[in-house]
Amino acid sequence: MSSPVVTRFAPSPTGYLHIGGGRTALFNWLYARGRGGKFLLRIEDTDRERSTPEATAAILRGLTWLGLDWDGEVVSQFARRDRHAEVAHEMLARGTAYKCFSTQEEIAAFRAAEEAAGRYPVFQSPWRDADPSTHPDAPYVIRMKAPRTGETVIDDKVQGRVVIRNETLDDMIVLRSDGTPVYMLAVVVDDHDMGVTHVIRGDDHLNNAARQQMVYDAMGWQVPTWAHIPLIHGPDGKKLSKRHGATGVEEYQAMGYPAAGMRNYLTRLGWAHGDAEIFTSEEAMKMFDLSGIGRAPARLDFKKLENTCGHHMAMADDAALLHELQGYLAAAGRPALTETQEALMKRALPFLKSSAKTFPELLDKATFLMVSRPIVPEPKAAEALDTVSRGILKSLTPRLQNASWTKEALEPILTGIAAENGIGFGKLAAPLRAALAGRTVTPSVYDMMLVIGRDETVARLSDASL
Repeated sequence: MSSPVVTRFAPSPTGYLHIGGGRTALFNWLYARGRGGKFLLRIEDTDRERSTPEATAAILRGLTWLGLDWDGEVVSQFARRDRHAEVAHEMLARGTAYKCFSTQEEIAAFRAAEEAAGRYPVFQSPWRDADPSTHPDAPYVIRMKAPRTGETVIDDKVQGRVVIRNETLDDMIVLRSDGTPVYMLAVVVDDHDMGVTHVIRGDDHLNNAARQQMVYDAMGWQVPTWAHIPLIHGPDGKKLSKRHGATGVEEYQAMGYPAAGMRNYLTRLGWAHGDAEIFTSEEAMKMFDLSGIGRAPARLDFKKLENTCGHHMAMADDAALLHELQGYLAAAGRPALTETQEALMKRALPFLKSSAKTFPELLDKATFLMVSRPIVPEPKAAEALDTVSRGILKSLTPRLQNASWTKEALEPILTGIAAENGIGFGKLAAPLRAALAGRTVTPSVYDMMLVIGRDETVARLSDASL
């Protein structure tokens, strides 16, 4: 029986959660969740100069917004440094590592000589096979004994069979002379101790896999399944950077993209399953497999992102969408909805969400319920409120006072008054939009009237007909 799948996301807390990191976390989450496995989170905070609690908090916020829940406690790599050092000494005891007393000057001289001789400047320590009785009483590093001949093969689920010639790899330092472990050792020890079965990460780590695989071998540990995914590029095909726009996950929340749409879009960014384009996370979990990941870098396409988000806005549960809207307002530094606005928004969401791709678009369409009287129409809308139109609105208001407040009851009243004045309903709609929302482009007149209610509708029409 195969062991349960365990994946992990292991960001460095030196800044915000990059969109590429968000997709890596998503792929790990989908792979584990779709197989009833575990998705773990480790913060690789060994770089004490650059790691900050603020960056860690930003990463956790970004993952939470994306809806990626992790199992168990967040692991701090720095807190496990004693365990990493313990493994380095265990390698020493096993004979798969050795103490190296070479100085920086000696190493530099060795490499210069190799280069001068036209050879690949891989440092070969004279201490590799030295008799321990010859060891001086001096500072030393612990180096892993890398194989000097043959090849190291990485069987990668995305990149295929990757072969590295062992002669190009030096005896990697695993423990520095001050007793601190190197990152390459810490990663392997953590992944082993956390029971990670699949390492799914960016292909910028592919070269690290050969060295890390040697650590697994040196300890006699099971090597995980490797899957190195291509990076995300901007629309111009160049590595994604600030010049392309937002690069941090939290920026996308503040720009008003719904999380479900973002998850769907990022899942499809570099991965495919037949012609599936729009799907829920539950569907993605069932479909997602490493074989569907392409080798070429994916390009960020904002138009496609918006289109995907539009589908998810329309599919969303109203209560969940309202909750996420409030989260967007907080992230964007905009005022929260008042109780009255929230109640109105709840009634308007069924028709507003079907034509919006982002929360700013949704709010723009909801302007009619956000404004308060007296409404000052935009210049273009004000043009529709001429003397004739105001007169028509004035004659309309008494008829609305006692009408049943349903579309079926309101429709004959509005079309009737348009017919009485010899105009089509389109001609009546323009002053109605101006009076109810102060704009030329709004949701349906009937939808607006039903949401804001009889009293507010009559009051707004009365204001406009003065």
